[in-house]
Amino acid sequence: MIVSALYFVILMFSFRNIKDIFRRATYSKYNTLSGSELVPSVSLLVPAYNEELTIAENVRCLMTLNYPTYEVIVINDGSSDETLKVLIEEYGLTLLPNPEIRGNISTNKVRGIYYNPQYPQLYLIDKENGGKADSLNAGINLSRYPLISSIDADSLLEKDALIRMARMYMENPEETVAIGGDVRIANGCVIENGEVKDVSLPRRVWPMFQSIEYLKAFLGGRIGWSHFNGLIIVSGAFGLFRKDYVIAVGGYRGGYPGEDMNIIIKLHRYMLENKIKYRVSFCPEAVCWTQAPDSYNILSNQRKRWGRGNLKNMIENRDMVFNPKYKVMGMLTMPYNVIFEALNPYFRITGLLALLGYVLLDMTNWHVLVVFGLVNFLSGYLLSVGALILEEMAFRRYTKLSDLVKMLLFSALKFVGYHQLGVLWRVQGHIQYLQNNNSWGTMTRQSWKDKNEAA
Repeated sequence: MIVSALYFVILMFSFRNIKDIFRRATYSKYNTLSGSELVPSVSLLVPAYNEELTIAENVRCLMTLNYPTYEVIVINDGSSDETLKVLIEEYGLTLLPNPEIRGNISTNKVRGIYYNPQYPQLYLIDKENGGKADSLNAGINLSRYPLISSIDADSLLEKDALIRMARMYMENPEETVAIGGDVRIANGCVIENGEVKDVSLPRRVWPMFQSIEYLKAFLGGRIGWSHFNGLIIVSGAFGLFRKDYVIAVGGYRGGYPGEDMNIIIKLHRYMLENKIKYRVSFCPEAVCWTQAPDSYNILSNQRKRWGRGNLKNMIENRDMVFNPKYKVMGMLTMPYNVIFEALNPYFRITGLLALLGYVLLDMTNWHVLVVFGLVNFLSGYLLSVGALILEEMAFRRYTKLSDLVKMLLFSALKFVGYHQLGVLWRVQGHIQYLQNNNSWGTMTRQSWKDKNEAA
């Protein structure tokens, strides 16, 4: 119940900010910036490991953004499939004889950098496999611009997503060190030429549950945490960063299953320890569409990895917890994350066992158990409905009545099995952490064409 109460507090702050976000999303003249020389240039970094099915569509999308000056750097992280070949053939890329490497963050060996003058903003780095963090660091080393943006290779940006983020950055460039974008599930949407043409919900069960989860996490949670400057994560699928500060903290940390959370914690720590005013913000109107796992095995692998990453970050940064030196991060965000995210599965399991024990020992009765279950269900359901109301108030991307009914239905259904699986996957992730398992796990991709047909 304490967890639900805190979620409601965060949701309340999301509602408090939603009117401003709506006005910004609707009336902001961000489009006038798309041709302005005042807009800071951005290097888009796209780590790619075995992404032959989606990479061409992804790059096509990124090459047509409404943004004045940017470059796209795809980093082939030692793929064992045809990712490198697909990009070379699609864009006629050739090996650069003497590429200019500007940064010096240590990475695995770069085998070559490819380029075609016909696509002057596109670069392809081919390197030995080192993981996503290593790939991002290699991209930073080659990048030319003061802002960097990390984008997953199985994701597509809306045309105005980057310029919306830049507008937020330009409001407070001195203090803004990172901005997270809104990530939504593309399964079920119609994709043409790297663009989401028709928004619709997934037809398969696993992605459908994830659509509800993402809506709650991003709209119901991150808007509220951003209000406190207490965001602990900017999704690896889409985020914008000041490059100088990312370099100052040593870049992304390799061998980490939660590298996106790790870089944000490192930025908070660096800024606070050096007494520099800063903000980590969230821009919900900047939307990135991503492929969600649509099978049990892939989804469970992803969630175990998230559980491992969360626990590892909490243990290695335990000195920040309840430490007033780290302000909101130390006194609110980190304790919340340790108690109500990392330890949450154990509270749920032990709480359930205790209740069952009370009933079996005749210390209470089944009515209490039923009432407790109903209160838990209703509070969780209302949190999901709250996120849906935020969506309808500010964005309304799902225009079909049938989609809204479906979201309300799945918001309830997720408590019958799916919610419990989430607890199990987190515990399994913690066990993997204790086994020193740092593997990424298998993530099978589908081409966007297949997704359209499946939908």
